[in-house]
Amino acid sequence: MTPSNILILMSDQHSPHAVGCDGNNPVRTPHLDRLAKEGMRFTNTYCPAPLCVPSRMSFMTSRTPSRNRVWNNQHALGSGIPTWAHALGAVGYETALIGRMHFVGADQRHGFERRPMGEFMAGHHGRIWLGGPAWTKYPAITTGQKRPGVEHAGTGHTVYQWFDERAATAACHFLRERCEKGVGDPLPGGPSGASHKGSPTPFSRPFAAVVGFMLPHCPFIAPKELFEYYYDRIDVPEADEGQPATVKRFRRLRGILDPPLPAERIRIARAAYFALCEYLDSLIGRILDCLDETGLAENTLVIYTSDHGEMAGEHGCWWKSNYYEGSACVPMIARLPNVVPAGGGCDAICNLMDVGPTLAEIAGAEMPDADGRSLWPTLQGNHPDDWPDETLSEFVDSRTGDAGLVNLPSRMIRSGPWKLWHYADAEDLPPALFNLDDDPGEVRDLGTEPAYADIRTRLLERLHDGWDPARASALSAEQDRDERALAAWGKAVKPPHEDTLLVPPPDVEADVELL
Repeated sequence: MTPSNILILMSDQHSPHAVGCDGNNPVRTPHLDRLAKEGMRFTNTYCPAPLCVPSRMSFMTSRTPSRNRVWNNQHALGSGIPTWAHALGAVGYETALIGRMHFVGADQRHGFERRPMGEFMAGHHGRIWLGGPAWTKYPAITTGQKRPGVEHAGTGHTVYQWFDERAATAACHFLRERCEKGVGDPLPGGPSGASHKGSPTPFSRPFAAVVGFMLPHCPFIAPKELFEYYYDRIDVPEADEGQPATVKRFRRLRGILDPPLPAERIRIARAAYFALCEYLDSLIGRILDCLDETGLAENTLVIYTSDHGEMAGEHGCWWKSNYYEGSACVPMIARLPNVVPAGGGCDAICNLMDVGPTLAEIAGAEMPDADGRSLWPTLQGNHPDDWPDETLSEFVDSRTGDAGLVNLPSRMIRSGPWKLWHYADAEDLPPALFNLDDDPGEVRDLGTEPAYADIRTRLLERLHDGWDPARASALSAEQDRDERALAAWGKAVKPPHEDTLLVPPPDVEADVELL
């Protein structure tokens, strides 16, 4: 078999419940639905961590956050840790990162040979934006996990949309460069009016490229027409009674427990979120169309996924950083014509850490010491009988506000129908336990019920196997200390970085209207 090209489309903060083919929501994602119809949809895919950077670094290395020593969004992955980009590059693939990956620190490649388009968040610790402020019409806090992120929602065009439009254009240019038809679009970021028409450049190596998007990550500000479509169509979920103590802590530290968010603020932010999901889908459609136009679709494995989910008001929660399905589970769809069964579905429990070994097996490469496992047999319709149907997710919550609970490590295990999560060394935060077969909505916490003590004990043993929460907490604190020193240097020196984009001009957000 001729080596397949590989194209990974990776979004940021896309809930598994916000895809049209899920069938349980009003969101329109016709292009992702088409990808699922022509390929295989994985319905139980989990992120290695319910937070951007640790999840993405584990996606790249196929190792847990603890093994990477990356637990929050300020931690840099060590350049000495191999990634699947290193593995595929070593056997002759041209590896490329187009747009978002959220690498932290000076190394913005981690094995990618090319970055046809960088990102405006790339660069050294503490380095200020190039070109001006990133946000002009609303507080920067709206991109984070605090109450204003939901209260400041509305309509308009943000820098995240601007970035993703450029990423889609850069991806199409990259694909057209590698087909026999040549290219006609100017390269984003190149000289004004630059053209690449004419004789095509020959490319004899297979490629493995990631197109990284910012959407549908908050701020919850979306194109007005799409927002208005969803405003009257979405529901307004309510928080469950008897929530796990860990969830109440999550909501309290983010300012959305007492008082709870008003129903109208929830409706506006949810409408904007679903609208952003549809807008992202339209950009993915451009890339899928380009694959068809260039003739590359027939020999390109396409994988769509996200780094983690978005709660979008479910269980009274927003954003990520918890272990409910809306946060810790992600959509994943794969397509390769004549190889991956069209319209196939896989409900096996898997993880983003499984992607690296999958790509390595396809390429005939080695992923040393990976915690993930290859899904390549599954993609060919031969799911292994010995698949463990178990996975883990973890992070260290470094939010302050609870005395004695700073740098609080936690871990989740999903094993068959059971899900258990545990915050270590916190006596007032008992484990939460759910049976997802009987309770897919995760509303009945069995974590303290005596009848489930045996199951709880077994899962806690599995959860703690190979995990040292005290060490994770201590090393995370050390990483935070070192990051502050590097950030002070970056703020003072303002070193340039070749992979950083200029922040767009303020008029990009001229139509933003907070509702």
